[in-house]
Amino acid sequence: MITARDDRRRTFETVPAGAQAASWWGRAWVSALEAVSRDPARLARGGAYASEGHVQAVTVTPGRIVAYVRGSRARPYRTELALSPLSDTEWSELLEALAGDPTALASLLEREVPQSLAQRLLPGAGELVPRCSCPDTARPPCKHAAALCYRAARLIDEEPFVLLLLRGRGERELLDELTRRNAAHAAREQPDTASDFPGVPARAVLARTTGLPPLPAPLAAPAAAGLPPAYPADPAAPDPLALDQLATDAAARALAQLTTAEDPIAGLTLWQDAVRLASAHHTAGLTGAARTLYRDLARATGRTTTDLARAAAAWRQGGRPALAALEEPWDPPAGPFDRARPALLAASQGAFRPEHNRLTAHTRQLRLGRDGLWYAYESRPDTEDWWPTGKPSPDPLTALRH
Repeated sequence: MITARDDRRRTFETVPAGAQAASWWGRAWVSALEAVSRDPARLARGGAYASEGHVQAVTVTPGRIVAYVRGSRARPYRTELALSPLSDTEWSELLEALAGDPTALASLLEREVPQSLAQRLLPGAGELVPRCSCPDTARPPCKHAAALCYRAARLIDEEPFVLLLLRGRGERELLDELTRRNAAHAAREQPDTASDFPGVPARAVLARTTGLPPLPAPLAAPAAAGLPPAYPADPAAPDPLALDQLATDAAARALAQLTTAEDPIAGLTLWQDAVRLASAHHTAGLTGAARTLYRDLARATGRTTTDLARAAAAWRQGGRPALAALEEPWDPPAGPFDRARPALLAASQGAFRPEHNRLTAHTRQLRLGRDGLWYAYESRPDTEDWWPTGKPSPDPLTALRH
């Protein structure tokens, strides 16, 4: 945070190149010192010192500019230019003039000295007082003070707020004050429109706590999500099937959230969501557009269309838990899994070979999900191409027979 004390002291290690002022206010600054000089030769030498880099870092505080200027001796001279700060009354008048003049304020913010304020800010003849520690005190300004004056003019060219700091106010506090005054001006100029609009006192509104009719009951949720509108097969339009798919899916999700207050796809991975979308289209009798959907979803997830079709069949079998049963072998604890084999054997279903959470017998297989349900699978003879089939059940025999 910049404090008022920090804002009222600025040191410039470097000053823009060149000895001649470029702006009209920079030239007016130099003229204030040249007007009291009786020795043009000193001014010329001061200009040469300024051009040759004899002026070191320049420090600006209210009322003075100070720098060390190298001369003919090894040790530089302490040189300053004094300018009386404005009084509080003068500052108040200047700030009011700025806040009330948008053109002048815009000029200042663009790093320009407003013409309308030049007389209050720029020094008049004899108002800029030079001082230097050099022995040449007979007829000021000396060449060191002249050099500082020329360098200060180049600094003021680029940073007009230096001139305002010399007059007593730092840039930050000045802008803060201008912001407050500008807001006050805008408030005064804003027409009073309160009387143009009828209203009710807040006390009267808050007092009306009884006698209000009850809110109507919410509408009943629809039995099913509606069909999306038809999209024309315009070559310039997005894929109609993709739009239909997105619209149908959004409607189904909205209905689920309305009836259960839960998002059915919250927390799904990219692969799980792709499987969910594909599960709405059975692989048997896929249209060309649906095959395109399968291809695009598989490509987006880095899987094959066969992987996607198998996973979609599992999703239709039982959603996310069924997909996990397809893809995640695990070792179940003793209990239902151990009792399943003798129960199947007793029901004349044959001997099933256990492996992790799976029981396999020839072309049939049962998988115990982490949800406690059994999921049935089938494969062609002499292959390990297992596909989900039937409905899950907590009873292995029921799951196998579905």
